[in-house]
Amino acid sequence: MPSSDAPAESQTSDTEPSLATVAALKRPAPASYAEHERRHNEGHGRRLTAAFEALEAFPMLVESRNRVLRLFDAGEPSTAEIVAAVEADVSLAVTVLRLANGLDGPTRGRVESAVKGIEVLSPRTVHAIASRARTFDFFERTAVWQGIPERFRLHAVATQRAADRLARELGYDSRDRLMVTSLLHDVGKLVLVHAYPGYPRHIHADARTPEERIQSERHELGVDHALVGGVLARRWGLPKSVARVIERHHADDADGEAAVVRLADMLAHYVLGGAISPAELLTVGRTVGVRPADLRTVMYELPLPSAGGRPRPVEPCPMSSREIDVLRRLARGMVYKQIAGELGLSTSTVRTHLHNVYGKLGAMDRAQAVLIATERGWI
Repeated sequence: MPSSDAPAESQTSDTEPSLATVAALKRPAPASYAEHERRHNEGHGRRLTAAFEALEAFPMLVESRNRVLRLFDAGEPSTAEIVAAVEADVSLAVTVLRLANGLDGPTRGRVESAVKGIEVLSPRTVHAIASRARTFDFFERTAVWQGIPERFRLHAVATQRAADRLARELGYDSRDRLMVTSLLHDVGKLVLVHAYPGYPRHIHADARTPEERIQSERHELGVDHALVGGVLARRWGLPKSVARVIERHHADDADGEAAVVRLADMLAHYVLGGAISPAELLTVGRTVGVRPADLRTVMYELPLPSAGGRPRPVEPCPMSSREIDVLRRLARGMVYKQIAGELGLSTSTVRTHLHNVYGKLGAMDRAQAVLIATERGWI
């Protein structure tokens, strides 16, 4: 932890923000106000640093803890079950990622997902984390947290679900990382809740949409929760790729994963009954490549129990990339000769690949092989 009241990092070529950007976000003050501005920014720094430290004790939900423990009480859980449990709780996800990124070795500072974090730490470590975690119970609220962990999780998980639905629509490859960035996109709000007693009610005032609220934060505080969240993610030692998405998910020029999370955030507000701007929704949709017709479909399906779609592959796939190519085409109903022609292989080579696939998957025939691979998200 830094010993000074405000972190001293400055913005770099990677556009890493710092609390010093609080001053940069404000208009230059006249010279006569220089001392006032200095003290004002130092006050911001002290408040935010204290809030960062308070979040070291952010609790895991009691039900999240209990679900992890039940998984292990029933035997050795699958990787998919552990991943689902970690991705469903903000505190558990943060703890897993911080520990995994803090270990010495080639993965230090490079663990972007719960899937990789569990692989680095081991399932038993996740069990130990849950066993010893501070917890929050909705029915036994504390003066410190009140109902914040539950309310925060509702929006975080709604955004995560929307992001995963968008990822399927877009064929987005980095779904594992997206599950983390969408879950943690608003962690800066937790900082601001601790730093400013009037947040969010008095700071947001009459602001209704996400865009209006972010402007209110910048006007009233000189900083917004997205930027603060990016700083927090870096303090936690999370990869730059994760911190950058968190800090830019409300940027007007957000692109790539940050834009996907921004769109998912808007959809989460929509699903939970919040106000959003239809024009902004369409604009961000165009940015990420979702057509209005497809956006309507996503909005219709999100509140439903299941929107279907291909499961994420969270268990290591035993097949080679070429074997996957062959099996995907077999799943589409293509015969050996068609597969061979499309991939530039001989029919005997296709037959050999499929023979290897059956052995690796423990399948008796092509139908079983396709079913197993589909269920596990490998094709």
